Amino acid sequence: MKYLKIIAFTHKQIELKELGKLVICQENLTDKLQQVKAEFQIPEIFYLATCNRVAFVLATSQVIDKEFTKKFIDALQIGICNHYMGTFLDGVSIYSEQEALNHLLRTSCSLESLIVGEKEILAQVRKAYECCKEAGLTGDYLRMVMERVVKTAKEVYTDTHISRKPISVVSLAYRKLKDLKLWSNARILIIGAGETNRNISKYLQKHKFSNFSVFNRTLSKAQELAADLGGEAFDLDELKNYNKGFDVIITCTSATQPIITPELYKTLLNGETGKKTILDLAIPNDTDPAVLEQFPVHFIEVHSLNELAKNNLQERYQELVHAERIIEENIKEFIPLLKQRRIEVAMREVPQKIKEIRHKALNSVFADEVQTLDQQSREVLEKIMDYMEKKYISVPMVMAKEIFVNAEK
Repeated sequence: MKYLKIIAFTHKQIELKELGKLVICQENLTDKLQQVKAEFQIPEIFYLATCNRVAFVLATSQVIDKEFTKKFIDALQIGICNHYMGTFLDGVSIYSEQEALNHLLRTSCSLESLIVGEKEILAQVRKAYECCKEAGLTGDYLRMVMERVVKTAKEVYTDTHISRKPISVVSLAYRKLKDLKLWSNARILIIGAGETNRNISKYLQKHKFSNFSVFNRTLSKAQELAADLGGEAFDLDELKNYNKGFDVIITCTSATQPIITPELYKTLLNGETGKKTILDLAIPNDTDPAVLEQFPVHFIEVHSLNELAKNNLQERYQELVHAERIIEENIKEFIPLLKQRRIEVAMREVPQKIKEIRHKALNSVFADEVQTLDQQSREVLEKIMDYMEKKYISVPMVMAKEIFVNAEK
């Protein structure tokens, strides 16, 4: 494992807004990485950037420390001033050998993420690696490392409960709606066009809901969201005049007083008497408590969702021990495989070396003696040489494997 090194800048030591200064523009990425790869004679490299980390994964035998890191970042020419360079060097995490593999596995299994159990990090690591692989920046060593990364992460996500229960309020809210088994053409009123309602709308659209009416104080924002959803847009004041009925109200505004009053709710019902659904993600709630007292409502609100999110997050943390055990087992299993692969790669040179020795023997060292042989003798000599060549190719590989296996016992 002596070749694996990682230079990592993460949310744990550096503020997220500052991490962005280390992100390399995608269109310049390959050129910059090829430049530092050549300048520092790094055999293999790939670069990872997510919302809470920037990392360089290297396959190199040289020592990686803060002095090297400074030269490396300077060579990337991404415009880091001295002030921020000091901040980054103070916060950098450098990992080598088995510690580096452990960190990469933990990262891909989301144990190092802001939110433990979010599977997106594995896809991000794979995409980052594939990008650098296609650019010719990686080789056989990092290929083996990445295969182990993917194997380990899949085991963690499959064999533990670390990612099974959602912890985002929006995803929990959608699951609550889904449990109500609404029709895909359910009439949905969206009150507020901010980020929260935009996110819940993406879930709804993804699952084929199609009947939307969007209300917002700023009409242009309502129009933007309605355009994305294929729905209608209205000024918030038009709520009191809306008479098309509804099945679900999703509301999240910054209002300090309830928007959905009993009077407004009755108007929105437009004479319908069935039990409706209100998903209220606002703090404080947009729904007047009197609405729940006077009308039959499936009420889903942000406080209960937050509590559920906390419980789910606690369960995820309880799965860390199991996840770390899987990582430990994979490291233990991988190290001998990596050593064996190094032997196999080294042994690839044996056939060519033997052919070179044979050629030199026949055409240089013993050329005069060979010339004195008759045709039959030459044919016999060629057969002997062919036989010995094949044996000398196979024997070192077998012996090397036997030595390796015995050394592991």
